[in-house]
Amino acid sequence: MGFGSYDESEQRQQDVGDDEEETAVNVHEHDHDGEMTTETGSSTDELLGQLQEIKEQTDEE
Repeated sequence: MGFGSYDESEQRQQDVGDDEEETAVNVHEHDHDGEMTTETGSSTDELLGQLQEIKEQTDEE
């Protein structure tokens, strides 16, 4: 066996039911076409400074 033994009964086809329609997820149900923009009014350096402050605060806790 090489990597260890296993119970062959666990390897048989298990009945998981046929309720796929009930548990299926439609990933396109809420798709939207459009565009999103944000205006921060801050420069990249300012935003990086804010990020650094947040990181320092979490390190102190």
